[in-house]
Amino acid sequence: MKIEISIRTVLFTLALLAGLWLIGQILDILFLLFIAFLLMTALHPLVIFLERFRVPRFLGILLIYAIVFGFFGASLVGAVPTLVSQSAKLTAELPNFIARVLPYWNIDVTAISQQIQPIGESLVKVTLGIFSNILAVVTVLVFAFYFLLERRHADEILTSVFGSEVARQVLVVLRSIERRLGAWVLGQLILMIAIGVFSYIGLIILHIEYALPLAILAALLEIIPMVGPILSAIPAILVALATSPFLALSVVALYIIVQQLENNLLVPIIMKKSVGFAPIVTIIILMVGGRLAGIVGAVLSIPIALVVQEIVTSVLFKQVTKNPSK
Repeated sequence: MKIEISIRTVLFTLALLAGLWLIGQILDILFLLFIAFLLMTALHPLVIFLERFRVPRFLGILLIYAIVFGFFGASLVGAVPTLVSQSAKLTAELPNFIARVLPYWNIDVTAISQQIQPIGESLVKVTLGIFSNILAVVTVLVFAFYFLLERRHADEILTSVFGSEVARQVLVVLRSIERRLGAWVLGQLILMIAIGVFSYIGLIILHIEYALPLAILAALLEIIPMVGPILSAIPAILVALATSPFLALSVVALYIIVQQLENNLLVPIIMKKSVGFAPIVTIIILMVGGRLAGIVGAVLSIPIALVVQEIVTSVLFKQVTKNPSK
């Protein structure tokens, strides 16, 4: 049996392979551009709001940058030293604590303390590691700045690159993607604020030291699906354990209650409306993203799925309109 392969097929295959190779080479740049696009969708409503008060777009973006990132920077600076000092304090007191609470159990206190000791250091390293690549952070901020600045001229830019007809179709898809991603970012911000407020109120009621930085940390880690709430509970439990085991159990109960409120009340109301995915689909997307790219993949899996869904839907709708069923 003779199989013939046309030159067109060979060229298409080579072009596809070359395209995949190119994507692999610039994957880190595409990742930064996607993060910047997400940031643009989150900040653009604020820019529009300031423009209503005749604030120039350039100055409005700078003002938003100063307020938003100044707040997050101050929160991080306030939280990390507290976690370092409290983790070091607990590590130093842990052997005596175990010996005092569990005097009759056959437990190797030294081995346990050696295992627990890296927890504080690892937590701090993970937190700082997210923000350690200053160049990447600055690059994302610069990209987002220019996205916000040039967004009004997106149709002109696309027309000059792709032509009027293709530009019109691409612009429709981009606007749809922007709306979906903007809704996701808004939903995440609402969840983060709600978790931070609930955690702060609970920690204040329990008289936990450093309630504000711990609550801010809980809010920031809320963006990490599934793992984030666990990571945010660890430092609060460590701080409570330095006082008493009963207080630590109370903190565990507090974070469980907050998590249940999130899962059963906030997420169905906020994220279901903003994202539109069924809960089981969301879980599968998060698991796949986590398996492929770890924590970063889990964080970005939902927005990436939204983009893919919009593109696929647009392509399929275009095909259906071209070939309607008879």
